[in-house]
Amino acid sequence: MTISDLPALNATLNATAAILLLVGYRFIRRGEIRRHRATMLAACSVSTAFLTSYVIYHANIGSKPFPGHGPLRALYLTILLTHVVLAVTVVPLALITVIRGLRGRYDRHRAIARWTFPIWLYVSVTGVIVYVMLYRL
Repeated sequence: MTISDLPALNATLNATAAILLLVGYRFIRRGEIRRHRATMLAACSVSTAFLTSYVIYHANIGSKPFPGHGPLRALYLTILLTHVVLAVTVVPLALITVIRGLRGRYDRHRAIARWTFPIWLYVSVTGVIVYVMLYRL
């Protein structure tokens, strides 16, 4: 694996995080707390691996400009802007959510998880979309 392989790895990690988030949500809706906890901790680990890989890639390569024009470029920039803003937001939200869950503060965990889950899922899914638009179109 080389540094040029990291964007594909990052997209894979984002997709994996999205799947884990959805599975973890399903577990908690079914009352399967242990499975929910394990799945959400796995999502957190995958997202941490993504962030590490993302920083390594961009520290070495920098950013890649979007090559498209017109409406496609506007769509890309809109998705990218919302993705970046919410990605910055989700880091502290996810940490607080996980800590509250692990400490057994379930009422407070549930209250913040209602915000964290959709934001984290959006960031994971749009991360894959950004990759496809930037590297595959």
